[in-house]
Amino acid sequence: MSTHPTAARKLLIACVCVLSLVLCCGLAWWQWGRYTSAGGSFQNLGYVLQWPLFGLFPAFMFWRLRALRRQAKEQQSATSTTPEPESRRPRPAAVPAPRRDTGATRVQAVDRNADAPMDSEDAALAEYNAYLAELNAREQEGN
Repeated sequence: MSTHPTAARKLLIACVCVLSLVLCCGLAWWQWGRYTSAGGSFQNLGYVLQWPLFGLFPAFMFWRLRALRRQAKEQQSATSTTPEPESRRPRPAAVPAPRRDTGATRVQAVDRNADAPMDSEDAALAEYNAYLAELNAREQEGN
């Protein structure tokens, strides 16, 4: 199916929206009759107010999907004019790898991207990992 709605598709969507509204308004009228009868309650009045909203929902969804589709096209055209970066995924920071030597525990940081520049988030993560490795080394020395 093409991305542009044809006249028949637009007509079908409009018919579904109108049919939904007519059907739900009929149900609201039925609930109004029940509310005004001797056994009616405020629950019936609540349904009287809800049914027209249910009937308008397909039209709202059609409008919302069109707006989202238009927004996606605008974003796509804006990103297609600017060059995309090589990789959008952040580079992993240095990961400490525990290594046991003769009785003492030492932690050696293994940097998988030594040539990659570190941003502030990567630096903070590396610092945190080093702190955790130091805590682990202290715990291992105590055992």
